[in-house]
Amino acid sequence: MKAKAFDPSLLGEKIREVRKKKGYTTKQAAEELNISQTYLRQIESGRCNKTPSLAIFVSICNLFHISPDYLLRDQLEENELSIIRETETLCRKASYSTQRIAAVMLKAALEELERTESGIKNAAQD
Repeated sequence: MKAKAFDPSLLGEKIREVRKKKGYTTKQAAEELNISQTYLRQIESGRCNKTPSLAIFVSICNLFHISPDYLLRDQLEENELSIIRETETLCRKASYSTQRIAAVMLKAALEELERTESGIKNAAQD
């Protein structure tokens, strides 16, 4: 299986989306990041395959108070951590009472799956 290719435009779109959501203009963000507006626009547009250096990437995460995986999750193969993060994101959007119901339902589903897997293993051993 071939690894998923990195697409700078997806990262740039996510950075632009976060910048706007946090209320920063290109000029303000560039000043805070100590980079030129042109460079920030290139990163956000994905033109010329511009990706920020690791130092700038970390500064972007710190400026907008977001985790690196938030910016990269669309670029990564699905894995255990991405599933956990997706579940966490869904829970954060829900009300407290909905979170409690979802937790009870998830616990019950996991227990049922465990019993089913156990039953399959026992049947295979017989």
